[in-house]
Amino acid sequence: MQGTIPPLIGGTMMALMGFGAYKTKALDGKGSLFSVVFGLAVLYLGGLYPFLAMLAFLIMGVLATKHRFEDKVRLGFSSKNEKVRGIGNVLGNGFAVLIFLVVEMITRQDTFWAATFSAIATVNGDTLASELGKIYGKRPRLITNLRPVKPGTNGGISLEGEIFGLLGVLAIIPFALPLTAYKLPMTLAIIIGGLAGVNLDSLIGATLENRGITDNNSTNFLASLLGGLAGALIFTLIGG
Repeated sequence: MQGTIPPLIGGTMMALMGFGAYKTKALDGKGSLFSVVFGLAVLYLGGLYPFLAMLAFLIMGVLATKHRFEDKVRLGFSSKNEKVRGIGNVLGNGFAVLIFLVVEMITRQDTFWAATFSAIATVNGDTLASELGKIYGKRPRLITNLRPVKPGTNGGISLEGEIFGLLGVLAIIPFALPLTAYKLPMTLAIIIGGLAGVNLDSLIGATLENRGITDNNSTNFLASLLGGLAGALIFTLIGG
């Protein structure tokens, strides 16, 4: 574990951030409390850098969700209850990260840093692709058959959404690099694993979620788990 901070400071930081998430209506009351526990777990298991990566995801995700939110509701791309998230959303976006952090803590292998940050890159890229793609995406198509669909459709992808997804993935890379001597393999692993996870989220949405087998939160969990595993595999294959 690198970049640790004293428990009192960490606890104070998380309490302030949980309060901020509640006051800005990024999370409901239970979600805000749970996010404090989640953040402390990330700090304990992984240290400062994974925590900062998750904080960056939270900030970018909130901004992307609130960007032109009324337009999204008016056009039928979103519903008003999507603006405030709860415990399920925290778990859906973060549980795979915790799993990989536990494994890294046990094994001390950089492979699982790659998995951790690829999972974070997946949820960050997916959130930006989804929330901004709804507004700016032109001619979205269903990932399974490439037929045209309405913006906001589960499994819909667009060139603009893919670009936003890539930007979301790239934004996570700087937080991972201080933790490894293998800078290039880590960078490539996060890019490939993150992008794979973003598109797997669309694939799961177009298949399992549309059939009612998963919901948005479990789809996010599966995609981030698979994106993390893809990142770990790429890191191992290219010489990490």
